Amino acid sequence: MTTMKKWMLSFALAGLAGLAGLVAAAGPQTSGTSPATASTGSLGCLIEPDKVADLGSAVIGVLESLRAERGDVVRKGQVLASLRNDVERATAEVARTRATTEAELRSAEANRDLARQKMRRAEDLVARNFVAQQALDQARADFQIAEQKVLQTREQLRVWSREVGVAEAQVGLRTIRSPFDGVVVERYLSLGERVEEKPIFKVAKIDPLRIEVIVPAARFGTIQAGEVASVKPDLPNVAALDATVALVDRVVDAASNTFRVRLTLPNPGNTLPAGLRCRITFGEAAPRASPSDGGSRLVGGMRMDSSLASFKEKPRR
Repeated sequence: MTTMKKWMLSFALAGLAGLAGLVAAAGPQTSGTSPATASTGSLGCLIEPDKVADLGSAVIGVLESLRAERGDVVRKGQVLASLRNDVERATAEVARTRATTEAELRSAEANRDLARQKMRRAEDLVARNFVAQQALDQARADFQIAEQKVLQTREQLRVWSREVGVAEAQVGLRTIRSPFDGVVVERYLSLGERVEEKPIFKVAKIDPLRIEVIVPAARFGTIQAGEVASVKPDLPNVAALDATVALVDRVVDAASNTFRVRLTLPNPGNTLPAGLRCRITFGEAAPRASPSDGGSRLVGGMRMDSSLASFKEKPRR
């Protein structure tokens, strides 16, 4: 009997220990991140140029001049380089001269007027029976030939005018211009090099900037185009900025169970460089500067630490 009581006591203690373990496992957790927090927290992102273009030439030639260098800020339509175009300029000048020369047309018109006078004189003489009908027929034929010559000369002038446009277009093809406002990222060729398929410049538009972020599929439908998100660039002394959602992919990548979102970030004055990593929080705008932010201030849309000597304001006199 004593042995049986001991066994029963042992089983009871084991049961109590197991129950205590279950209670401890089910108790509150003080570490880790809950699924809800993980689905609404910040995400990694990348700040990229809005546009990037490798600028080359549509025709083969020799690089004659360079008017931009790496790091230069350029405007849309600004000339960046030109190829040797002596032959094309000469051709355009010849075409322009021919198109503006009306001597041949005036000569044809004078011959036509003379033929018209002869025809009228012949008509008068035939009416008086002073000449035969054959003379009038010949005068009329001469007038028609002169009239056709005038029409032919006018058409030739129109053709030469079109040749001027073609020749000037050939000159324009040897001029490389920036397709948009931006910054020269790289120059690939030097003066005197032959330009074929290789680009001459790489130009990037960094105002506005473009942000690409990969979002878990669980958040699909919670992000809408037009909403504002808070973006914190991975750069010291730069506060969070506001970016606007421009595009939300409508297809989820099955392999990674994610979708992509594109945002637009204004960058006046090209203050913020492209290529930075960042953290983004959707559904939250960037905090604004306030008088309590004694240690920082906004510079070009970014909050800078006022302790930096390069950003200290000088007292006004």
